[in-house]
Amino acid sequence: MKTIFSFLTLLLVAGVSTASDKPNILFIFLDDFGWKDTSFMGSDFFETPHLDKLASEGTVFTNAYSAAANCAPARACLMSGQYTPRHEVYNVGTGPRGKKEHRKLKYVPGTDSLRPDITTWAKCLQDAGYKTASIGKWHVSNDPLPYGFDVNIGGTHSGSPPKGYYPPHPKAPNLQDAPKDEYLTDTLSRRTCDFIRENREHPWAVYLTHFAVHTPIEAKKELLEKYQNKAPGKQHNDIKMATMIQAVDDGVGKIIAELESHNLREKTAILFFSDNGGYGPATSMAPLKGYKGTYYEGGIRVPFFATWPGKIEANQTNETPIIGVDLYPTICAIAGAEKPEDQALDGVNLLPLLTGAGETDLSNRELFWHFPAYLQSYSRTDEQPDPLFRARPCSVVRKGNWKLLEYFEDNSFELFNLTDDIGETTNLASTAPEKLSELKQALSTWRESINAPVPTELNPDYDAEVEKAALNNKGKKRKKK
Repeated sequence: MKTIFSFLTLLLVAGVSTASDKPNILFIFLDDFGWKDTSFMGSDFFETPHLDKLASEGTVFTNAYSAAANCAPARACLMSGQYTPRHEVYNVGTGPRGKKEHRKLKYVPGTDSLRPDITTWAKCLQDAGYKTASIGKWHVSNDPLPYGFDVNIGGTHSGSPPKGYYPPHPKAPNLQDAPKDEYLTDTLSRRTCDFIRENREHPWAVYLTHFAVHTPIEAKKELLEKYQNKAPGKQHNDIKMATMIQAVDDGVGKIIAELESHNLREKTAILFFSDNGGYGPATSMAPLKGYKGTYYEGGIRVPFFATWPGKIEANQTNETPIIGVDLYPTICAIAGAEKPEDQALDGVNLLPLLTGAGETDLSNRELFWHFPAYLQSYSRTDEQPDPLFRARPCSVVRKGNWKLLEYFEDNSFELFNLTDDIGETTNLASTAPEKLSELKQALSTWRESINAPVPTELNPDYDAEVEKAALNNKGKKRKKK
């Protein structure tokens, strides 16, 4: 016993951390949660007091981006630390999206699952001695367990809540015993508390990946009356969505209380993020243009904050553009976990930026998106390139305050200065030729370096006249609205 004690004493004196010194990590990852869907980001109807408090205890990034505009590719980027051309998950599924007569090019189908040879940040943490749990939506393979998780609660290849937000959930792992009337968001928050309590003596990492607020837009019944009696906001007013968001926030409050009950709050780093922009028919990202599925700001810019008592200063706002692939090296840095030596990572470690330890200037860094596919419209079409598709094959780069979208069907460009025009209303491609040339070259060089596939082959089923008629018809309907 004396020998063991002496050994531990020597380790501490030498500054070598033991397992008990490792910080816990709580990563709250929401689905289809818009840039302004929290009170701290400006919602005038949705209520998020627990998230607001957490955000005030750390740093809020106002220019945080998902690495894709819809679920599966965004999650693949997050888990791999790689842009889409590396892991090749470009869309939800690999099948065609939208009518074949409207697609001018043969799209790149990619793959529908994260390759098993890719090392996730969860595997890095698992190898570093962490107990790891994926609680909620997974969506990039059939099972998260082979990707570095010890526990899987609810995660499958499905992108939607298992049979909705109320039980039964017959095919969702470890959710079959959910109480009869328990709202799914509440179940996942409760199970997170259980995991924390059961592993409080070990370093742990929870990837709480809520299905909320993905469709179906299904209200938490107990909260309906509250929002039915609340005056609508000028920006937000969807009653069902408001109950879904409050369910998330109430769960966060319970999780924080669980942490505090075990004296774990001080040693727990918390990250909050969303997989893409908000669901257009039920929310608004204004003044941003766009929504889930578009590569305008409203489709890819998302809320993000990080808090870690004693490490990250409270009440901070940061305007540095960051992106989902940055979370991989950041999480590894928080945990003190080794990154894989043989796997390319496209992001950067944000910890120096968060803690102020060392000078880090990322303000002029290039951020990239690549979508060689199609994503059809849903009921809302007013803030997308055209009424038929939320996204057509394209690449995007942001550098500093400038953003360029390149469309492969017609080799056209949209160039925006986000400082002067956050709503992307004025295309400067014809009036800022030097900036256009600079960003075109940046995109071309990046695509070549990463072997990004660019669709060029014509789709034999494409019919220009049919497409033109459909555009005119939907365009007229859009104007009437």
